[in-house]
Amino acid sequence: MIGPLIAVTGASGAVGGRVAERLARTGGPVRLLGRDPARLPRLPGAVLAPPAPYGDGEAMRRALDGAHTLFLVSAHEGPDRVGEHITAVDAAVAVGVERIVYVSFLAAAPAATFTFGRDHWHTEAHIRMTGVRYTFLRDSWYLAALPAMTGTDGILRGPAGEGRVSAVAHEDIADAASAVLLDQGVGHDGATYDLTGPEAFTLAEAAQELSRSTGRTIRYVPETREEAYFSRAHYGAEDWEVAGWVTSYEAIAAGEMAALSDAVPTLTGHPAKNLATYLRENPDSYRHLLPGA
Repeated sequence: MIGPLIAVTGASGAVGGRVAERLARTGGPVRLLGRDPARLPRLPGAVLAPPAPYGDGEAMRRALDGAHTLFLVSAHEGPDRVGEHITAVDAAVAVGVERIVYVSFLAAAPAATFTFGRDHWHTEAHIRMTGVRYTFLRDSWYLAALPAMTGTDGILRGPAGEGRVSAVAHEDIADAASAVLLDQGVGHDGATYDLTGPEAFTLAEAAQELSRSTGRTIRYVPETREEAYFSRAHYGAEDWEVAGWVTSYEAIAAGEMAALSDAVPTLTGHPAKNLATYLRENPDSYRHLLPGA
């Protein structure tokens, strides 16, 4: 299969790496971008770009020169994340990239409860202003985050209250993104797709599912905002980062993460994974929670 060159950012990461693998299998031209090329996957037919940090406009222009489509995975959280995104987008426009597919976040808005969700909205706004063809993929929480955020003490804690979250699998995001990227028509232009799992559940229900998978009792312990900041203080993270962690739970409590969408099955032709299926297929995700671990 031959088609326009697709540049994939974050190709050493959980989403970008999966998308890169899927695109490489089609035989079409793919260029992989990352801060450190040594960490990029070696895939048949895929070309590795030189180092391309988002905030380095010159490096991004070199890496994107000749690309038709940019798959833009959001940068690591940071105090100047929006500025890095803008630099990367402007570099793409400067070298003639015609289309940007951006991985955003569910309920992105200028006043989103989740502070990092605000970054995504501002990035979307800038992309819209460029005049380049675009598609936004607003994914929900990752299913993988649920076991990862559960401590070895068997407690999942945070200020999510009884709110619900429509968490989604990395694999489903990658499948949906690949379907959009490989469709060179205009049907996805200007579209915003919410990428969610098939169900919205509380963290107490997630703990019950983790209990069934691990064979031990996993509990959800709701926290107040003050308790959430206190229980995370020992990590020594910067204020902006802790605020992101805490407000991600508060967004669930506020009802901002409960939306359900059929975008995954519509785009991919297969149902989205639920939490039980994800845990069954990924036992390593909760190995730290097993009795005796």
